[in-house]
Parts: sequence; C-alpha cells; structure tokens
Amino acid sequence: MTVKLICASHTPLMDFCSPAEKTEKHVRQVFQQLAEQVKEYDPQLIVIFAPDHFNGFFYDLMPAFCVGVRANAVGDWDIGKGPLNVPENTAKELISALYNAGIDVAQSWRMQVDHGFTQPLMLLCQDLQRYPTIPIFINCAAKPLPGCHRAVALGRAVGQFLSTTDQRVLLLGSGGLSHDPPIQQIGQAASPQIEEFLIAGRNPTKEARQKRQNRVIAVGEALVRGENVAVPLNPQWDDELLNIFCRGDIQRLASLTDEAIAIQGGKGGQEIRCWIAAFAALSVYGEYRAQRHYYQPIREWLAGMAMVSAQPVA
Repeated sequence: MTVKLICASHTPLMDFCSPAEKTEKHVRQVFQQLAEQVKEYDPQLIVIFAPDHFNGFFYDLMPAFCVGVRANAVGDWDIGKGPLNVPENTAKELISALYNAGIDVAQSWRMQVDHGFTQPLMLLCQDLQRYPTIPIFINCAAKPLPGCHRAVALGRAVGQFLSTTDQRVLLLGSGGLSHDPPIQQIGQAASPQIEEFLIAGRNPTKEARQKRQNRVIAVGEALVRGENVAVPLNPQWDDELLNIFCRGDIQRLASLTDEAIAIQGGKGGQEIRCWIAAFAALSVYGEYRAQRHYYQPIREWLAGMAMVSAQPVA
C-alpha cells in the first residue's frame, strides 16, 4: 500500500501561445522529470481530481462531485481524445465507499472530460490508456460551487477508501493556481444563446469550439500587452497557497471562501479545490513531505503555473 501525489496547473495555451523560450523549456522539462517519476513509480491506480470548463458538465444537471465509471475525453484544444482506462469495479466500490462516508457524489457511466483531466494525464503518462484511472470531477466553474471544506471531506473519504487497497496509487490534482479565464456565468445578463450553451452545450461544432478557444487566446494576448481584461495573476497568493499545501495545513484550506479565492485568484482560482481534495486524500496516510518543482506566473498561458509532488513521510 503506497501512495504518491502530483498536483499541477493546467493550461491549454501551452501549445498555442509562446512565452519566453527559456520559460517554456523549463516547464516542459519539469513535466518530463515528473513523467519519469511516474514511470518509475508505475502506479497500479491513478485517481485524478479535475474540473471541467463547460465541455462535459452543464447546468442541465450540474453535480458538485462526480465519479466516472466510464469516461471519454472530448479532445478540446487537441489534448487527448478517446476513452480513459477506468477500472469499473474499483470505481463502483469507491462510489459505494463515498456514500457510506456521507459524500453523495454523482456517478457517470458516460462522463465527458476535457483538458482539465487530459493535459496532466498526457504530460505525465503520455497516454490516456496507460494506467487504470478513476476520474473525479469537482465543479469549480458553475456557481454555486461546493465549499472548500466539502472538497476536503471528499478527498479524505477517497483517501480512506484507497488506504484499504493493496495498490500503488497515484493521486493527481489538476488546476489553478491564480488565473481568470473568460468563463461566462449564467444569469449575469447572459444572452439566450449563451444561457442555452451553459445549460446544454455538449458536443459543439468544430467552429463553435474554435470560437471559444480563440476568446481564451485573446485574453492571454491582452494580458501580455498589459491590458486590464482579467484579474491579474497573483504570485503572492500563489506562493501563500503553495506554502499551505506543502506544510499540510488542511484546515486552513478548508476555510477558504469562494469570495476570497475570486478576489485573489480569479475565476480559475476556484480550481484549487482539486488540489485540496488530492492533498486531503494524501493526508489520510499521515504526515507527508512535499516538494515544489516549479512556479512561475505565465501571462501568455493565462496561469500561475505550479507543480508539486508529495509522499507520506513513513
């Protein structure tokens, strides 16, 4: 029974916008180093906590949390497409364990996942099918959001289940840190077309998906020009968060509020719930030692980019 954790920011702009060559090279080198660690660890099971960006989950039925029994990547931003290698029996056992622990997750036998899941899997594993993987969606975009204390409860319940298995487990947390992508919100003077998309916008045309992606690229380009088009990246807040994660202050993480996160970290900062759940799961195994592998605010990629790994001390 062993466990390892890797949490990382994701940004679909990695393959569409270029920061300084030195910066991009460093990021890719760190991901490669972490991928080598994953290969050496050779996990028997990956559990990944990740958000969605209105590609797989919509307001027609928006759960706080959802465990995929079967899952398929939509291929947005050309980052991985096709089925994930989900161990169905283990996923069902996990769902039952979560119910018994008082965590009323949704379950999906046809989960659609986007780059929030696929980018870390592709960067760290090179293939969506390489390792048995259970995807756990956390709603970080469609208000109202589950509280950070509920992300802690989810993570701890997942950790309790995993601690009873005799497998090498890799916990992945995907998202954050500070960033403010142009995520539209329902009810905020949204046009009928936008509202309908937010309610039931599955399987858009290639042209519609490209239009959405161009809007994100444009925000990154505007930030580089110094335009005030989004909540700026916040290195100080990111650094404080990384310190909290690394010292294992789960209760401090549980106390974070939507409002404080939005002010300091932008709309995308809400994705730290995925890191919170992953670290809460790890904390079940006892005291852990964490390592910061990288941090840099990268405006071209619209993200405070960070990568952290951790393992139990004992």
